[in-house]
Amino acid sequence: MSKYIISIMITLLFSIQGFTQTLDDYFEVAAQNNPGLQAKYLEYESALQKVPQVSTLADPTLSFGYFISPVETRVGPQQARFSLTQMFPWFGTLKAQGDAAALMAEAKYQSFIDARNRLYFQVASAYYPLYELNEWINIEQENISILKSYKTIATRKFENGSGSMVDALRADIMLKDAETNLSILMAKEKPLATVFNNLLNRPENERVAIADSLSTESLPDNFRKDSLIGASPVLTALDLKAQASKAEAIAAQKRGLPKIGVGLDYVMVGKRTDITMSDNGKDVLMPMVSVTIPIFRSKYKASIKEAELMRESYAFQKDEMTNMLISDYEMARFDIQQQRQLLSLYEQQTETSRQSLNLLLASYENSGREFEEVLRMQQQLLKYQKLKAGALAKYQIALAKINYLTSKTY
Repeated sequence: MSKYIISIMITLLFSIQGFTQTLDDYFEVAAQNNPGLQAKYLEYESALQKVPQVSTLADPTLSFGYFISPVETRVGPQQARFSLTQMFPWFGTLKAQGDAAALMAEAKYQSFIDARNRLYFQVASAYYPLYELNEWINIEQENISILKSYKTIATRKFENGSGSMVDALRADIMLKDAETNLSILMAKEKPLATVFNNLLNRPENERVAIADSLSTESLPDNFRKDSLIGASPVLTALDLKAQASKAEAIAAQKRGLPKIGVGLDYVMVGKRTDITMSDNGKDVLMPMVSVTIPIFRSKYKASIKEAELMRESYAFQKDEMTNMLISDYEMARFDIQQQRQLLSLYEQQTETSRQSLNLLLASYENSGREFEEVLRMQQQLLKYQKLKAGALAKYQIALAKINYLTSKTY
């Protein structure tokens, strides 16, 4: 199947509804272009091809024999023999083998679904740090603009004799720090964009459109927790593998039963020249039935035991995965609650710091003193603005983790 057809099928199969529109578009691009996801889908299609291989009869056997020394019979010498034989496994063997292969193929499909969901989470996890970086750059640029204005004010006060030159120098020191920080932030954008674009399998320097703002919401207790177990493609895949192992055990048991063969022999007989008789040189047509006798039982017993052990293994894997899903869910849920509390704190601290800064700046403009406090409060305001942007990004990543764990379909 061509890459184009796969992309169409994936696009039709998964409609994306969630997050911001920009991120939705990136989910769709990733679903169409990501090579890892395409490989998972091809694994599923490959597994489907196993079904007709194991649920179809074996090829019939046609053999030919020529008598170098003809065997004389009453009606003439036997000259050649043709044999056609078809073996039939025990009743239900092919169905059991086909069921096992079909269930394993369905498990591959569930693995593909999980890979798609995980890809969406990876895209979101790479997107929100870019949002955070974009906010930090804007905040730092605003900080530089403010520090320049402070330097201008301090310089003017010094020139008027109502301020100290130290104030202007302090503003200049902080301005250079801010410009250096901005330069570092600008350089960080390339590696983050590269990570994001690689998930979408597109050029590393492709521009990434970032949302201007993000919002948060108060989530109810046990938010979508009922989907954590019931809708998990990982757990569904393990259930299907366990069912496939059960079907494989049945197939192995039936393979240990006799196989029945039906055949037909045709013998070419030459005519006798020494006598005239009825049926002289008449060919022989002989139906045959054969039965295999499965005497050596060890391989069949081992095959049944292997399937039973794998079934038990899948049951333990499901228990382990269930515990991991619950643990990851609780941690992601805690992260969401934590970031919401921090966001509330940072919003309050930002507003308080801005009010304090305005009061300090007004006092400095009147008295020419405590310029150091103005700069300190400006840095405090900068800190809380950046912390707020970081908490918002972490909140969205934690929410994306919840969406992945609960198999939300976008």
